[in-house]
Order: sequence, then structure tokens, then C-alpha cells
Amino acid sequence: MKDTVLQMLKNGLKNGLTVVKWILAAIISGGIIGSVGTLFYFGMSFVTLLHNQNPWLVFLLPIGGLGIVSLYHLLNRKEDTGTNLVISAVHSDDHVPLRVAPLIFISTLITHLFGGSAGREGAALQIGGSIGNALGNLFRFDQKDTRIMIMCGMSAAFSAIFGTPMAAAVFSMELISVGVMYYTALVPCVISALVARGVADVFGAGKELFLIRDMPAFTVVSAVQISFLAVLCALVSILFCVALRQSEHLYRKLFSNAYVRIFAGGCLIILLTLLSGTTDYNGAGMSVIERCFRGNAAPEAFLLKIAFTALTIGAGYKGGEIVPSFFVGAAFGCLFGNLAGLSPSLCAAVGMSAVFCGVTNCPISSLLISFELFGFEGMPYFLLAVAFSYMLSGYFGLYHSQKIVYSKYKADYINRKTN
Repeated sequence: MKDTVLQMLKNGLKNGLTVVKWILAAIISGGIIGSVGTLFYFGMSFVTLLHNQNPWLVFLLPIGGLGIVSLYHLLNRKEDTGTNLVISAVHSDDHVPLRVAPLIFISTLITHLFGGSAGREGAALQIGGSIGNALGNLFRFDQKDTRIMIMCGMSAAFSAIFGTPMAAAVFSMELISVGVMYYTALVPCVISALVARGVADVFGAGKELFLIRDMPAFTVVSAVQISFLAVLCALVSILFCVALRQSEHLYRKLFSNAYVRIFAGGCLIILLTLLSGTTDYNGAGMSVIERCFRGNAAPEAFLLKIAFTALTIGAGYKGGEIVPSFFVGAAFGCLFGNLAGLSPSLCAAVGMSAVFCGVTNCPISSLLISFELFGFEGMPYFLLAVAFSYMLSGYFGLYHSQKIVYSKYKADYINRKTN
């Protein structure tokens, strides 16, 4: 009996010290990465404003691309795999070099300054993951704990930049392996996400919030309409993922030299911008998303954004794919709402949630981010949309390093990578 009590006390002390270790590590991680993320947020705001005031900068996009390739070659990151490297590092013993953070930071700013179509959250995941990896090494953590620090960093950066700590805390745990959650990382990811957002708030970094202007009552008819929209959004998410993969493959097939590839991609973006007659599809496109909530999106907007983003990312420009997926979902949802006679504002919100879920395979994060971006009033609509989109988007995804551990259709262990 005495030995049992002593063993319980020893286990309790050991667990308590582990909790303290992760609380301290998460606070440090959240503080440091939250500061870097806040700086990145303001940098992105500045270059976006500069481009909007000087749309002619798009003609310098090919030159900016050459600068990006030169930076990566200079720091010996010629075959950089972006967010896939961060995901692989959690799966295995891969290392995420600290130099990834400044590289993706500067390269994403260059992409947005000159009008490339990309987001910022993918860059945030790389910034957070690389700094988290470095902190794990600094603290002399073993490989398993370093993986948790990588997820911690991803949550912190996502939270600081996008202002959704609840979704950010879960997203990094859910993204790695579909069907399995890394609950060991829950406490550190939650704390780092909250601390990082607190740092961003102190410095005045904004949050993304969208107002649903017309919320219809939840009825059988509206539920069926939203479910049909979700099914279509699952197909749109597949189209988006395929376009990104095939664009990269085609670029590499046509242009083996990275400098020629990115220069050609920049020229194509210039041509598309001139043909479309607008700069709506350059950059992240947050202003267009806001217009979608007022029901004012062009019918072809979602297809053009897919094309612009695929040509930008596939050529080697840096940034993320998540905000473009929001753009695509909002534009498609707005189009559906206008055609179906259902609130375009609600459909834009549902489209964002459903396409985000389809391209990331993260239903819980998609639901949480819906609540943080749009409020809880549309909960039954978001719940339906996320469920259908997750199931019907198949095994496609933005990141080829992401693993589908369990089948979406039956209780089978499949452990395969996304298409």
C-alpha cells in the first residue's frame, strides 16, 4: 500500500512538472511567435496598401519572382516544399530550419507587393513551425517534444495573423493526420494561440470578422439548399486542389529552370490581370470577400481566383492557399445564393467554411473558424456544410504531406497521403 501511494505521488509530481514545462514553453512560444506574426501582419497590410495604391507594380512581378528564387538559392533552399516540410517534420524526424521563417516572411511580402495571388496563413504555418522547431532545439527537447513545439508554433502564428485562436489551437493538431488528433499538444497549442493573439491585440493587429446580413430561419428547405451548396463546394475544393497540383507539375515540365519558371509565371499573371480588367484577383482578395457578403461578387470570380492562385503558387511565388480558398468559397457561395434566392451573405459564409474544409480536410477547425469569423447564429448551416464537404471532397488536399489515417467513408485504417 505504501509503495502504491509513493508511486502515485511520483507519477503525480512527474505529470505536474510536465504540465508546468509545457505551460512555460507555450507562453514563450506564443510571445515570440506572436510578435513575429504581428510584424508579419503589419508588413502584409503595408505591402497590400502599397500595391492597391500603385496597381502598376504588377508589371514588376516577374522581377520580384527572380528575387524570390535568388533568396532561396542564396540560403540553399532550392527545393523548398513550403508547408509540406512543416507537416513532414511532425510525422517524422525531418528538421525545419530556422532560416525558413525569414525566407517565407520576405518572399510572401514580395509576392503580395507585386500582385501575386496568394494568402498569408500558409506562410504563417511555415514561420511558426520553423521558429517552434528552433525553440524545441533551444530547450533541448527530444524529437517527440520538438514536434509538439512545431505544432505550438503553427497555432501561435495562425492565431496572431488571422485572429482566430480557437481554430488556430486545433488546426495544427488536426491538419497533420486526418482522422487522428494529436491531443498531447492540446494544452501547449491552446496557450500559445491565446498568448500570440494577446500579443497581436496589444499592438493593434486586426481580426477578420464578417457580418452575415440576412440569416434565414433554419427550415427543411433551407437545410436542403445549404446541403446542396456544400456538395457543390466539395467539388469546387477538389477543382482548387487539382488546379494547384497540376499547375505546379505543368510549370516544372515546361520550365526546368526555377528562374525561367517564376519569370514566366509572373508574365502570365500580368496577362491575366490585363485580360480581366481588374486587380480583384491579385493579392489575398479580402476586399472581394467582403463584397461577397453584400452579394456583389462577379459570377466568374471563383474560377478566376483559382486560375490566378494556381498560376502564382505553381510558378514558385510564396504565400498561402488558405485565404484564396476563402475567396473561392465566398465567391461561389455568393453566386449560389443569388441564383437560389437564398441569402448571399449566408451562402458566402457557408461557402468559405465548406471549401476551407474540403481543401484542408479539417472539419473541426472549419467549424470553429466559422464561429470565430461569422458568429454562432448560423451554427446549423455551418455544421451541415462542413460535414458534407468533408465527406464528399474525397482524399484531395492542399498539402501532399498530409496523411489520411482513417477512411472518410467507413471505419478503415488506410494511412495514405492526399491526392
